[in-house]
Amino acid sequence: MESSKVDLAFQFAGLRMANPVILASGVIGISAGLLRRAAREGAGAVITKSFGITAREGNPGPVVTEVSSGFLNSLGLPNPGADEMKNEIVEARNGGVPVIASVYGFNEDEYAKVATLAKEACADALELNVSCPHVQEVGIEIGQSPELVYRVTKAAKSSFSGPLIVKLSPNVSDIVEIGEAAAKAGADALTATNTVRAMTIDIDVRQPILGGKFGGLSGPAIKPIAVRCVYELYERVPLPIIGCGGITKWQDIVEFMLAGASAVQVGSAVAYGDLAVFRELVEGLRDFMSAHGYTRLEEIIGTAHI
Repeated sequence: MESSKVDLAFQFAGLRMANPVILASGVIGISAGLLRRAAREGAGAVITKSFGITAREGNPGPVVTEVSSGFLNSLGLPNPGADEMKNEIVEARNGGVPVIASVYGFNEDEYAKVATLAKEACADALELNVSCPHVQEVGIEIGQSPELVYRVTKAAKSSFSGPLIVKLSPNVSDIVEIGEAAAKAGADALTATNTVRAMTIDIDVRQPILGGKFGGLSGPAIKPIAVRCVYELYERVPLPIIGCGGITKWQDIVEFMLAGASAVQVGSAVAYGDLAVFRELVEGLRDFMSAHGYTRLEEIIGTAHI
């Protein structure tokens, strides 16, 4: 089959996207210029850096270190605050792809307020970061509690009229329970997953390398965990899923989609290479589908389930 007959365009939770490969939050998402560049390089949508109501400096350094098969970061959610990010979102929307605002808060009132600010900036969708593994009261406490996830999701949903995505944590005993709470509160989609809580120690100085001691592990090392999370959610939670964790090649995208993801997010691969990775991933996915006689994404999503 000719690759030109493969149609990667689709609707995801109300968003019209040219392809399912999304720039993940936390990599280059503060600058509108870089978000637009990711769009030019082939990203189907882009997600901002997570931001709250007010500016935040983040954790003391070092905040990022490379480990086997990935990165460990303890950034601590540094961001310029919602007022500054509103301007970046407005500019980023000129890139021609959906701009998804990633937001966080320390309680449901803060999630509702920052969701309102994202709405004022005309963000196309909202992704709730309830799963940061290295900031207390944002990820560790909220993302592991079905009750808290329900409350912040419901609060944000009441303040934002567009699609609302909840980014789940893998650092839980039952991710389906958390996903069900988000769905019950009105979430339109789920992202699985955020980084895995981890640490690394310098054996010469006998101290943790990261300034925050613990961090979030990303990259290829966590992909099997993320694929498992997507697979479990697909079977029990009736919401579309974005797969996230360790995607560096088109084969990873196919694996996530077979597990049940309708779209994917790419983060660490940008750090390994450059933004051209989006075009490479999209072309690889298109070639795979053409070689196997598929014309639409729906034909492969979830087909690993028996």
